[in-house]
Amino acid sequence: MLKISTPLFIFVLMLGAKALAQQHDVTSLQSAHPETHPDSIGKNFSSYKRSFSIAGVLQTRYVASLTGEVDVNGKHFDPDKTKGITNTFMVKRARVMFKANINDHFSANVLVNFADFNSSNTSGKVLENAYIKYTLNKHFNVQGGQFRPFYGIEDALPVDIVRTLDFSNQYYAFGRNGWQSFQIGLSVFGSVTKDDKLRYFVGAYNGNNKNQLTDDNNEKNFYGRLEFQPLKQLVIAGNGAFGSLGESGTGSSWGGDATTRINLSKKWKLLIMAEYKNGSNFTAYNADVAPGKPGLDQYRMEGFYFFPTLRFEYKKPRVRAIELSARYEYLNELYRRDSNPHQTLIPNVSLIFADDFFAAIQMGVSMDWNKKDIPLSTTYTRKLAYVQLQIRI
Repeated sequence: MLKISTPLFIFVLMLGAKALAQQHDVTSLQSAHPETHPDSIGKNFSSYKRSFSIAGVLQTRYVASLTGEVDVNGKHFDPDKTKGITNTFMVKRARVMFKANINDHFSANVLVNFADFNSSNTSGKVLENAYIKYTLNKHFNVQGGQFRPFYGIEDALPVDIVRTLDFSNQYYAFGRNGWQSFQIGLSVFGSVTKDDKLRYFVGAYNGNNKNQLTDDNNEKNFYGRLEFQPLKQLVIAGNGAFGSLGESGTGSSWGGDATTRINLSKKWKLLIMAEYKNGSNFTAYNADVAPGKPGLDQYRMEGFYFFPTLRFEYKKPRVRAIELSARYEYLNELYRRDSNPHQTLIPNVSLIFADDFFAAIQMGVSMDWNKKDIPLSTTYTRKLAYVQLQIRI
C-alpha cells in the first residue's frame, strides 16, 4: 500500500486547490457565458485583476553551544545524568504562502510552516496565516481570520524576512500571552491622511493564540496601533491593548517603537529599530497555584530592544550587500513579583547574494545573561554560535 507523508499530502492538496476551484459548477444559476468584454468591466468586477501567487522562505542553520553543559535549546543539563545535544543542523522555517486576489477588493492569504512537522507535537502549529482581506481604498482595509495583529515592529514586517538569528525574546513572550504573533480575529487598518503620514490599526481577536477551534472564554482582546511618519525615513508608533487569557481576568499591554533609515553615503546605510513593551503576564499568573497569590496586576512583564543594522551596498553581480548588526535585548517577565532580568546580545554578519534578502547567509553569536541562573532550565547564561542560510521564494 502506497504511503504519502502528511506534509507532502498537504502541499499537493494546496497546489491543486486552484485547479479544483475552477471545476464547472453544475448547480450554478449564472449564465453559462458571463460578460468578459473590456466594455463590461464597469458592470462586472467578479474577476477584475484576479491573480494567484506563491511565495515563502526556507531557513536552514547550523548551531553550536559555546557554553559547557548547555544544549542547543539553551537548557542547562547535568552531564552525569544526560547527554545534551550541543551542536546540530536544523530547518527552522519552511514557509509557503499562497495569495489569491479574487478581484481588486477581495483577497485571501494562507501561510503554512512545513518545518513544524519536525516537531513531535504539531498541535497549534503548521498553519500560520489564514485570512480574508477586503480593501475599499488605502484608508479602509478589513481582514478576518488568523493573522498577526499589527502590534509592534516585528508584526508589521514581512514574515519572510528575518534580519538576524530570530525574532526578539520580547516578541515570543508577548505572543505566548496573546498580545501579538498569530491570533484569530478581525482587524481594520489604513491611512488617516492622504499623504500616508498617519496610519491606524485597530482590531479584536480571541487572544488564545493560533490554531484554536474556539476562544477559551467569552472575552476578546482589543488592540490599537497608531503610526506617525514625520520624516520620510522615520516612523514613530504607539500600541495599546487589553484582554484576557483563560479565566485569569482582564489585563493590559502597551508600548512604543521607532524605526529610522539614515543614508550615510552612496554605499553606506544605517537602519535603527527600537521598541519597548509592557504587559500582563497571563501564563505566569495561571501557572502560579500558590494559595493567596496576589492579583493579576502583580504579574507584569516588560521588554526593550535596540537593533542597529549597518548596510554596505556592495553591488557586485553575486554579492549585492553586506549587513553588520548587533541587537541588544532586555526582558523581565515578572518585574514586580519575581524580578530576574534577561539580557541578550546578538552580533550578526549577513552576506546578501540576491536583492531584497532573496538569498543570504548569516553568521553570529547569541549571548544570553540572567541576573539569577536556574540550574537544569533554559534560564541559564549561555552562548550559541550559528550559521544560517535564508532563501526567499
